[in-house]
Amino acid sequence: MPKAELHLHLEGSIRPAVAATLAARHGLTITEDEVRQRYAYTDFSAFIEAFKWVTSFVREPADFALLATDLAEQLQAQNVVYAEVTLSVGVMLLRKQNPQANFEAILAAAEPFEKKGLRLNWIFDAVRQFGASLAMQVIDWARLCNSSRIVAFGIGGDELSLPAHEFQSVYKHASHCGLHRLIHAGEIGGPDKIREAVELLGVERVGHGIGAIHDPALMDLLVARRVVLEVCPTSNLRTGALARQLGHDTASLRQHPLPAVLRHGIPVVLSTDDPAMFHTTLTGEYHQAYKMGLSEAELRDLVGKSFAFSFLSPQERADLTLRPA
Repeated sequence: MPKAELHLHLEGSIRPAVAATLAARHGLTITEDEVRQRYAYTDFSAFIEAFKWVTSFVREPADFALLATDLAEQLQAQNVVYAEVTLSVGVMLLRKQNPQANFEAILAAAEPFEKKGLRLNWIFDAVRQFGASLAMQVIDWARLCNSSRIVAFGIGGDELSLPAHEFQSVYKHASHCGLHRLIHAGEIGGPDKIREAVELLGVERVGHGIGAIHDPALMDLLVARRVVLEVCPTSNLRTGALARQLGHDTASLRQHPLPAVLRHGIPVVLSTDDPAMFHTTLTGEYHQAYKMGLSEAELRDLVGKSFAFSFLSPQERADLTLRPA
């Protein structure tokens, strides 16, 4: 089936061969096996260290263009026709890069894939632990880039680092600039992190959000307000987030709350998060959802939801979903 993906980090799509190529460009030698070893972790902090390591090789516009080309090829191989891809602009700023130059290179690399049936839009992402001031700069860069392809502003990083109220003015600014509003919450944090994001920041979609299972009233609130959870099961397993939410040392995907939140009526979309770093694909996530007990009808419904809860216009949505498989 033609599919869409809404929670996908460009920098998390760096496959081992691409990482080795990027390192070689900058005079460094790493092997694909070394990358695979770095991509093995059981907790969130180890994942963050691996993310910092592999993205240290992404330094110039041409590097970002390579990532965009490789990701587009990965998506097309799975019959993904639309994706909203997150860019870690906060990390670009920390590393003194030029986000506009990087973004222009990304757009140029993605353009040929439009003619092949893949539409890509972009989410400019800040890093929570870097603070509100840098998050404001991310929004300002989104305005400076002045592209209709930038559809949203989000915040990732360590959700336990700074309280949501410190970012209220940031999200008001994003709204004023016409950007949709997202945040990572309830991944390793509790339901309070999700509630704050909804009530204080007015987010429309929550990255992960599996901590909602601990608070039935919050689950009802998400249903009532139609706040979407971007659920990434394999990511939750690999980072240890699932085990942490369950209060266990280890966990299996059969214990994932995806079926429970979906059947509660909460709007849900299925995604990969960082596919290369978590050894998964969007097709693989649907297979895992099937093994969790979702019916064929529920799986088809999930496919439809990823278009329905995208930031496409109704006409754009219709154009994509009516394409033949």
